[in-house]
Amino acid sequence: MSQRQLIRQQLRTMRRDLAPDYQLASADQLVSQFTQHPLICHAKRVALYLASDGELDTRPVIEWCWSRGIAVCLPVLHPFSKGHLLFVDFQADTPMSSNRFGIAEPEPNCQTIIVKSAIDIVFTPLVAFDAHGNRLGMGGGFYDRTLAGWHQHRLGPYPIGIAHDCQQIDRVPVETWDVPLPEIITPSRRWHWPL
Repeated sequence: MSQRQLIRQQLRTMRRDLAPDYQLASADQLVSQFTQHPLICHAKRVALYLASDGELDTRPVIEWCWSRGIAVCLPVLHPFSKGHLLFVDFQADTPMSSNRFGIAEPEPNCQTIIVKSAIDIVFTPLVAFDAHGNRLGMGGGFYDRTLAGWHQHRLGPYPIGIAHDCQQIDRVPVETWDVPLPEIITPSRRWHWPL
């Protein structure tokens, strides 16, 4: 097993084992971080995701965005371009289905697909991060592909990672295709690295 696989296994187990009360409190604290972030408060549309596998619950921040008039879209596995994501408008009554990983996603149709250029911020899930903005995802490379334009040319939506505090490690083993993040938000703090 590679070092990256071992880290994924350990941290996924750790976050799945977090107590329900801790998860609820962390989700509320994440909303507090959002309310203090000027870029988020002035966004018109953001891409979030629905938590799975012990990830920090994003429902409260989605509801906060809606209450502020910030449109929310969610990622959907691209049906024709393997390894890529589409983003689809998300409302409280959006029809949902499970993708091949068992993750809930909106059922896409031509009217609800949102082009990346119309998104201000893409919030990215992650398994582990370090104090330099390096992230370790689930291993599919979906967000690395999504953020490649931003990483190379600062084009596209601004990326911000979301994680539990316990997902920070000393050093993420980095591969050439990994896209570091300029910011990561945890329930207790905002990590920010100058561009």
